[in-house]
Amino acid sequence: MRHKRVLPPAMLILCTTALVGTAPAVASPRTAPAPAAPAAPLRILLTNDDGYNAPGIRKAFERLTAAGHDVTIVAPLTNQSGTGTKMSNAPTITVKHPEPKVWAVDGSPGDSVAFGLSEVFEGRAPDLVVSGTNFGPNVAGLASHSGTVGGAVAAVESGVPAIALSTGGLSVPDPVTTVNAMGPTLDFAVKLIDRLRTRAKSGPLLPKGVGLNVNHPVVGADGKGTAAGVSTTFQDPQTILEPNFTDSGDGTWKVDVTVDMRPAAKGGDVEAVSAGRIAVSPMSADWNTGHADHAVTAALLAGLRP
Repeated sequence: MRHKRVLPPAMLILCTTALVGTAPAVASPRTAPAPAAPAAPLRILLTNDDGYNAPGIRKAFERLTAAGHDVTIVAPLTNQSGTGTKMSNAPTITVKHPEPKVWAVDGSPGDSVAFGLSEVFEGRAPDLVVSGTNFGPNVAGLASHSGTVGGAVAAVESGVPAIALSTGGLSVPDPVTTVNAMGPTLDFAVKLIDRLRTRAKSGPLLPKGVGLNVNHPVVGADGKGTAAGVSTTFQDPQTILEPNFTDSGDGTWKVDVTVDMRPAAKGGDVEAVSAGRIAVSPMSADWNTGHADHAVTAALLAGLRP
């Protein structure tokens, strides 16, 4: 069945054994496990498509910084939602530096990432590009046109590991609830990055040419609930959004956009998010079918919880 609805305009264990008449025996230093060396903080370029001052990117900056990472925002000056992988070809571009660790580029997310890699991180690429977290989901056909995903794609095609983060369910988003859900989204992002860093050891965080599109559902009436699990998914082939045009008779056309949901593809991102699970879809920058390694991503995520 198809349903249409109108879419409105962040030990060392010391073992002792007590023996009668003797002092406690302490485990030999040779057999005691050595404490793990602290992992070095990652240098992260943080971008988005909602604008450099949007709640999602600011919450991401706070949460990733609190996790110990060295984070720099290089993001659009204004809202660039829906710009996809757009890259400007103008001879000049305006860039503002309103505060330390923040660069605002008057262009698309792709322009922001290009500027960040070329200038802000000149001579030494960041360890990771994180795009988001977006206000609303980027699943199925939404991902194809998403500026959030486009920013991550720009990084991947430049050889830098990237994660696109989005927060939202498939119903019309409630602003307060969605912003609340950004908290669990970013908590998961920190866990995901830690997992990738642990598995990668001294190498790149992700296989060459592979990025991750992460969609976190809104769980609970207040959005602060815990997701039901984590699924390695693929991009559902349905388009979701359907534009309808009405001729006004004066050379202008009225545009209504409807949500046109079809049955979810089994194993796809729509199915996972609809079930309250976090969808993690591997993606490539060159659009070649099968290039993004689903099996490798599944192995990286095995056992990871929300």
